Amino acid sequence: MISRLNAPGNWYKQLFAWGMSKVNRADESAIAVRECDRYRSIGELKRDLLGDLSGTVVEIGPGAGNNLGYYSSEIDWVGIEPNPFMHPYLEQQAGRVGLKQARVHLGTAEKLPFEDGQIDAVVGTYVLCSVENLSRSLQEILRVLKPGGQFIFVEHIAGQCGTLTRTVQNAIEPAWKKAFDGCNPNRETGNALKQAGFEAVEMFDFSLSIPIVSPHLAGIARKHGDRLF
Repeated sequence: MISRLNAPGNWYKQLFAWGMSKVNRADESAIAVRECDRYRSIGELKRDLLGDLSGTVVEIGPGAGNNLGYYSSEIDWVGIEPNPFMHPYLEQQAGRVGLKQARVHLGTAEKLPFEDGQIDAVVGTYVLCSVENLSRSLQEILRVLKPGGQFIFVEHIAGQCGTLTRTVQNAIEPAWKKAFDGCNPNRETGNALKQAGFEAVEMFDFSLSIPIVSPHLAGIARKHGDRLF
C-alpha cells in the first residue's frame, strides 16, 4: 500500500484529499439554500436527512468526512472511498465527532463490498456527479439495501436544456472533469434516479450561490418493501 500511495501521479489525489479536509471546518449552517421553502441552509438540510438514520449506514464517496457530524453516534457507519489519501482524514473525523462504529473501505459505488439486502441506508452527497457509471452505481445501491431501505442523496445536476447554465456546463465539461476528480457538471441525475427501480423517490430542487454546479437536487429514494412516503 505504501508504494502505491507514493506512486508518481498521486500528488493530485493527495492534494485533493488535503483540500477536502479543510471543508470539514466550514460552517454549513452559514451556507444559505435558495429557491427552497423547506430549509434555510445546507446544514439544516443535512441534519434533517441524515440525523435520524439508524442501523448500518454506508456512505459512498464520503471524501474527508464532511457529513460525519450529522449522524447519530449510534449508527454503524461504513465509508466506501476510492481515494486512499482520504482515509486518514475520515478516521480522524469519525473520532472527532464521536461515532462509536466507523470503518473505511477502498472501493467505488459501482462495486460495493456487501451481500444483497444487508444495508439499512446508503448516503451519497455530491458523489453521483463523479461516479464512472451512474446506472450501475444506482443498481448496486438497490442491491445492497434491505427491503424498505433508503438512499439519501444531495447532488448538483445539469441545468435545463436551452439555458445559459446548461450551455456553459456542456462547454466546460472536459476541463471540469479533469480539474475536479471526474465531476460531471451536466449529469442528469434526477432522471437516472427515477428510472433506477426504486419503489418511491421523493426529491426537491434548490440552489446555492455557486456558479456552474447548479441547480441542486436532494431527497430520499426507497427500495421496495416499505410503505410509500
